[in-house]
Amino acid sequence: MGVNTFDAVIIGSGAAGGAVAYMLTRAGLDVALIEKGRLLRREDFTKDELAYCRRDIVTPNLFDEYHIIEMRQNGRWVATPTYESGWSFWNGNIVGGSSNLMSGMFHRMHPVDFRLKSAFGAVKGANVVDWPIGYEDLEPYYTLAETLVGISGKFSPHPMEPPRFTPDFPYPPTRENRIVKRFDAACRHLGYTPLVTPRAILSKDQGRRHGCYYSNFCGSYGCGSGAKGSSREAFIVPALATGKLTLLSTTHVTRLLADKHKVYAAEAVDTLTRKPLRFEAEIFVVAAQAHESVRLLFNSANRYHPLGLGNHSKQLGKNLLFSGGGFGTGELHRDVLGDAMFEAMMEPGWFINRSLLDWYIVNDSWHGRFKGGLIEWMFEHQNIIARALKETRDDSGKLVWGEALAKKLQRRFCDHKTLRFEIFNDWLPTDECYISVDTAYTDTYGMPVGKLRIANHPQDIRVGRFLAQKCERLLKTMGARRIRSVVNGLPAQNLIAGGCRFGDDPNTSVLDRECKVHGIRNLYVADASFMPTGGSVPYTWTIYANALRVGEIIAKQMRRL
Repeated sequence: MGVNTFDAVIIGSGAAGGAVAYMLTRAGLDVALIEKGRLLRREDFTKDELAYCRRDIVTPNLFDEYHIIEMRQNGRWVATPTYESGWSFWNGNIVGGSSNLMSGMFHRMHPVDFRLKSAFGAVKGANVVDWPIGYEDLEPYYTLAETLVGISGKFSPHPMEPPRFTPDFPYPPTRENRIVKRFDAACRHLGYTPLVTPRAILSKDQGRRHGCYYSNFCGSYGCGSGAKGSSREAFIVPALATGKLTLLSTTHVTRLLADKHKVYAAEAVDTLTRKPLRFEAEIFVVAAQAHESVRLLFNSANRYHPLGLGNHSKQLGKNLLFSGGGFGTGELHRDVLGDAMFEAMMEPGWFINRSLLDWYIVNDSWHGRFKGGLIEWMFEHQNIIARALKETRDDSGKLVWGEALAKKLQRRFCDHKTLRFEIFNDWLPTDECYISVDTAYTDTYGMPVGKLRIANHPQDIRVGRFLAQKCERLLKTMGARRIRSVVNGLPAQNLIAGGCRFGDDPNTSVLDRECKVHGIRNLYVADASFMPTGGSVPYTWTIYANALRVGEIIAKQMRRL
């Protein structure tokens, strides 16, 4: 087994791993960035729905690598391997991780998100705590990420907008579909305040990266222009340019080797040749996505750490988070909009680019005071096959074909367009939502798989339904038909956090406020697993910001910055 030695080894190249690598290489450290998936360059990305959305070419085969998912059914916990359910919790196992495939809707967490318990008090059945740091500690790194990633938008003052110390985003908003005029008018009629959505998508060229080409296919797909601010585009490529980064794709870290106070090596396997590898370094950073980072720490147990690295307090894997909320849709038709507006709406490519923050905190005499959430607006996903499949049955559930199917497809694609909203509210941490490992099941590399027990708090559903009612009212005001919404306790697989909660008390947390594992002086965890609570926004901007902070902390510790 060959030994490779570096100043720092980073495990995982997604949002967190790439950002840490950027900071450390900029400081002059020799860094290894280890990624289990393969390297796809910009020119390798396509908009192939069969490949990316139906055959999952950028995620592992579930018969080789899988998870065990536990959910409550009829009052008891039922465990199902994902190779049976097909429910994949692998999110973009490629260089740059799932940041390659994001829609790019970027929001900062709000000051209140850092002090949820102080602001709203304890919630029965939930493990709500305040963060050990505040918004003011992360704000400089939000700003740094905004510039490095390239966020397009237009800032408008709003009572619920978090404070910022630059006047606006570095790039103007991406182009908008003309239907936003009707959307904005309906909002004003209802007393809502529409805001321009910040996007990690360049609206114009920036150096080697080109502006958005408005393909209509952002979410679930990689970007062929470099406009999307993925970890690969924003951090890994610039880090490689320093000459200080060694990027190792198709390399799977299976175990960290540690003595009582220090990690001294990482064991890995080349996924193509199955050749064993070993990496040694002064610093190790785990950033493999929350559930997989926890799994690695559990599987690195030894005589000094019999329960897993960082698990002396038995908190490893606890308080797993997803994103609460749901979604809804409504159809917009020609006879309501008129010919001119309808034709403009049907023009492909342009974004809706609208968010609502009016109910991020709810405080009224009817509903009381509670933490609400964010609402994002967009057209339904443009995947052609997925949309067509919705038309293959009639109202009684019978299959249709021939002329009847052709007419249904004509109506689907030409007679209306579907507006969609997505709700983001807190998934409150509870004792019943966590990850462990199941030694009865191992993956193709002989590594025990992660076992995710998934349960939501009832408050998550109440908040989601409250926000959905606001959205349905707006769609009705716009003249939409067939309005529906879905709010339930099923999580979005691409929004995972928690499991390595950070805090000042080693007895109740896994990491300290610098995201270093309590009791292990050279092991950091930089992905979303550090989060004690998730806020009511997508996680990516916060992951970027915190990872830049962690990278700076490590660089200063090693006296290279």
